[in-house]
Amino acid sequence: MSDFHISVMVDEVLQLLDIKKKSWYIDCNLGGGGHTKGILDKGGSVVGIDLDKDAINEVSKSLKEYIDTKKLILIQDNFSHLKEIVKRLDKKPISGILFDLGVSSHQLETPNRGFSFNSDGPLDMRMDQSAQQATAADLINGLNETELLELFWKLGEERFAKRIAERIVEARRFKKIEDTNQLAQIITSVRPRLRTDRTHPATRVFQALRIAVNDELNSLKETLPQALEVLEQRGRLVVISFHSLEDRIVKKFFDEEEDRGNLKILTDKPLTPEIEEIDLNPRSRSGKLRAAEKI
Repeated sequence: MSDFHISVMVDEVLQLLDIKKKSWYIDCNLGGGGHTKGILDKGGSVVGIDLDKDAINEVSKSLKEYIDTKKLILIQDNFSHLKEIVKRLDKKPISGILFDLGVSSHQLETPNRGFSFNSDGPLDMRMDQSAQQATAADLINGLNETELLELFWKLGEERFAKRIAERIVEARRFKKIEDTNQLAQIITSVRPRLRTDRTHPATRVFQALRIAVNDELNSLKETLPQALEVLEQRGRLVVISFHSLEDRIVKKFFDEEEDRGNLKILTDKPLTPEIEEIDLNPRSRSGKLRAAEKI
């Protein structure tokens, strides 16, 4: 499974979920199945959800024995349909729910998915490539300059959003922008690499496009209340986010629900990967884990 995706902070997730044998857990972002396998190995049963059929196919093979024994159920769907999925499967009570909001290694390393500026591929970025929805290329070529600026600033927190938006509009007058290399070169031609940058200059724009294409922030906002509703009393909710926009949504939800007496926050501040984990998996470095218990 590590060839497909390396799951982040597995030990911390399992500890905070407080796995109980024969109890049901939901992994809302299945990926390569690393967190799910950890839950199963400790005696829990899992509903694994992922929009990406490649993830479903991978885990169908790697964890087949758990599917055969009906301890693992895989669902290709958006986790924003969480309440409906739980009702349909009738697997209550749910003792824990995990959200790992990162992009999988497989998605980043598969050129035709269009998630990465490190390899040339079509500007797609849909988690579900069969979905009839706008791609990153549609947004880059269809939005006007003001709309692009707003997208890059709000969803990517890109300080050079105006300069990049201007250059994109100028470039597409001559040629439609259809692949990742084209876009990355346009960005790097106008965005300086700062000494404070820990990532590639195109990172924030690619992040903004991915979030917009998959409506990720709204899906998260819609799903967190559903997760709280379907959890049993003393059930655990664990969320790993990878950028500040997601983390703010999670923190706000946890704080508000604790004030209402519905949650008890288990992490005073977000947990981050240990240095040893970052050395083995550099993509884990921006992960932030928050956890809470339903009261």
